[in-house]
Amino acid sequence: MEPIITRHRFDIRRRTLTLREKTWITPSMIRLVLEGDDLADFTSLAPDDHIKLFFETGAEKPQMRDYTPRAFDPEACTLTLDFAVHDAGPATHWAVTAEPGDRLTIGGPRGSAVVTATFDWWLLIGDETALPAMGRWVEEMPEGASVITLGLVRNAAEEQLWESRSDHQAYWHHREDPTRPEDALAAVAALTLPRGKGFVWIAAEAAVARALRDHFQNERAHPHAWIKAAGYWVRGEADASVKSFD
Repeated sequence: MEPIITRHRFDIRRRTLTLREKTWITPSMIRLVLEGDDLADFTSLAPDDHIKLFFETGAEKPQMRDYTPRAFDPEACTLTLDFAVHDAGPATHWAVTAEPGDRLTIGGPRGSAVVTATFDWWLLIGDETALPAMGRWVEEMPEGASVITLGLVRNAAEEQLWESRSDHQAYWHHREDPTRPEDALAAVAALTLPRGKGFVWIAAEAAVARALRDHFQNERAHPHAWIKAAGYWVRGEADASVKSFD
């Protein structure tokens, strides 16, 4: 059987970049465009890649956080990152207070997991922390691809509009508590999925992502190999890394 995911590994090194532009794209999402010659050999092949951001806080070692490369322009040597603003931590504090000219050190990505394009349809589900990956995925979809997105956000002001060559259907579910699996499960249960071979991608708070994965495997009998689920954050853990579920 043809491999569903092809993995690529890259040399890891730290890169120091300069903030070029800062924009609030929703009331709780900041877009930062970084630039620098260190990006000359930067590589990111998958929409859900992750890089490390390093923040000096006066401790012996810098604090690190995982973020998705929202967009990369190799000609302009610019890297775009979207920051979901939530409880204050080093990344949120830096994004909120940063001004053009400020510097940020990043590392990675360590590699890319590229999903084969041989699916009839795609379903992308995620909360605010997953929107950068979802938006990039939709924008990079080829013409004729069928993709459905379900964004789990606080209210209509947090919805985003993505341009795409694909046949894209966007759904949004408004909820107050991002850690309640019941809310996400209710939104997913209302979806009618197309026929054929479909790939399901899920990213949210860890308990929510796990519950959604189990729903597709157990309630919808969706093949395990056609699901990729990850906890992008964990309730009560300020510095949790991305956790992928097998």
